Amino acid sequence: MIERRKFAGLGGANHGWLNAKHHFSFANYYDPERMGWGALRVWNDDEIAAKSGFPPHPHADMEIITYVREGAITHQDSMGNKGRTEAGDVQVMSAGSGVRHSEYNLEDATTRIFQIWIEPTERGGKPSWGAKPFPKGDRSGRFVTLASGQAGDEEALPIRADARVMGATVKAGERVSLTIDPARHAYLVPATGAVEVDGVRIEARDGAAITDVERIDIVGLEDSEVVLVDAA
Repeated sequence: MIERRKFAGLGGANHGWLNAKHHFSFANYYDPERMGWGALRVWNDDEIAAKSGFPPHPHADMEIITYVREGAITHQDSMGNKGRTEAGDVQVMSAGSGVRHSEYNLEDATTRIFQIWIEPTERGGKPSWGAKPFPKGDRSGRFVTLASGQAGDEEALPIRADARVMGATVKAGERVSLTIDPARHAYLVPATGAVEVDGVRIEARDGAAITDVERIDIVGLEDSEVVLVDAA
């Protein structure tokens, strides 16, 4: 089953400095049929104005993955970590027993990110943060695992969840295939471009909720950048 969730139909809110779209229920947006997708709880499409951002605030018991699409985001937290993550790169924060953090766009132009929250396999634990560059050229025509709680994904950023976050760049006319456990939940969003997933057209920033399939074939209708979460 592949269900297209059009970007235009997503919930969201525009706060001036932040224009956010929510693939799942979040903050003041509530849809009882979109409370999550397996362990995937949040997928926010955020546009953050220049010289603004999220001031310090707390989290606990959540794996938070930030995929930077344009611009850069600067992170600082109560563990003493500070870092700047640029477009195409990824940062992860395991909130564990509790952490405070801020996320600011200190750049001169709008920053655009996907913020993905995945429920951890266990509550508590020491919080942690990490970031890593993932060159888009390395993802050309194939999926690369960006963050994972699965064995064998040592090159990915670690998360404490039965899930992996993957990325691929797909040229127009190119086909990329991925094997999926039909009992799990996959969610795919093109950051740019447009693709066809098993015959279903998915435009930039649309969501595709995928389950009960053993393999998906993704065909680039345009040059595209795709992010996918595979979760229990």
